[in-house]
Amino acid sequence: MIHGRKISKIILLSILGLFAVLALYPVFFLIAGSLMGNDELAGYLGAVVAGREGYVDFPLLPGYPTLKHYVEIFLDSPEFFVMFWNSMKITFGVLAGQLVVGTMAAWGFAKYHFPGKKACFLIYMILMLLPFQVLMLSDYLVLDQLKLTDNLWGIILPGAFSTFPVFIMYRFFTELPDSLVESARLDGAREWQLFWYIALPIGSSGVIASMVLGFLEYWSLIEQPMTFLKNKSLLPLSVFLPDITNIGRAGMAFAASVVTFIPAVLVFLGGQDYLEQGIMAGAVKE
Repeated sequence: MIHGRKISKIILLSILGLFAVLALYPVFFLIAGSLMGNDELAGYLGAVVAGREGYVDFPLLPGYPTLKHYVEIFLDSPEFFVMFWNSMKITFGVLAGQLVVGTMAAWGFAKYHFPGKKACFLIYMILMLLPFQVLMLSDYLVLDQLKLTDNLWGIILPGAFSTFPVFIMYRFFTELPDSLVESARLDGAREWQLFWYIALPIGSSGVIASMVLGFLEYWSLIEQPMTFLKNKSLLPLSVFLPDITNIGRAGMAFAASVVTFIPAVLVFLGGQDYLEQGIMAGAVKE
């Protein structure tokens, strides 16, 4: 019986290892492509990029490794830094707004009772389920009336009022015992003190989880910038990548992709434990 368990464990680990290799292959593909010269890339990807028929035999070890494409990005591509900074402004602007608006909204839904509370929360949940494509036209019309199209605020403000972080943080705040809140009120704590000294420290896991998810979403934002921004100097880095995928700049596209996903990987690894808690909290039904 013990021997059978060992065989089952080996089979399970082998299957998981295979899936891990398949999941990591695109990463190795990008890194390898970023280290190849233009001629080497043209030999491997020329038919695909040019739209011709042919086969791709792409090795994961460059024949002649070079850092030329990274040098081009950091020294010869000022538009890369402009769009990188735009991505930073959009992402951290949205996260700052979600941190202020989302935490207060989640705390209000979790611990306060007011007329229409269930209806408001139901509307929140419905809005969370609607994809951007459904709300795109109405968002554009509202932003156009507010003179916020072709402006980074037209992306930051709607993101700051996103309903998803409210839902994640709400699940954590509901786990806070009501008796603790009432005891603090009896001891003379004001409402802002309840929020600052009790809600935020105890619900910090939910706050960090929502921030991690928000970073991963808005760092790779594509549809909103392409819809609301016309000025190319305002576009984020995620929109910059498709513009450099011709064969002459394929290596630069690979290198830019590697540089772009590094912040997302670091944020994911740093907040992985909190992210797992947030996913588990979001999966629990009342």
